[in-house]
Amino acid sequence: MFLGKVIGRLVPAVVYPGMEGVPLLWVQPLDKNQSAEGRPFVCADGTRMAGPGELIYWEASREAALTLEPSYVPVDHAVVGLVDDVMIDPQNGLSNATPNDSPDNSGGDS
Repeated sequence: MFLGKVIGRLVPAVVYPGMEGVPLLWVQPLDKNQSAEGRPFVCADGTRMAGPGELIYWEASREAALTLEPSYVPVDHAVVGLVDDVMIDPQNGLSNATPNDSPDNSGGDS
């Protein structure tokens, strides 16, 4: 599973059968210090609970398709859950961070 932040919502003009009512979100992938890592992508939200500004964890590929009902709908990324807190092992010299901390306060590079 991977860490990400919801940066927006997507409203499709046409919905694939089986995807009715599943929110589509723009997600910025993050590294363990909550710094942006890579390009944003569209993620199906099977939890139906995530919204802009929330820290989430997501899955990709076949595993993403398995998180939705019915399984095997055509998705590449799916939200698995919401993140309450991120704790990093202090042995690695990194500080603990919560979803409300800004990247400047979490010990990561901006």
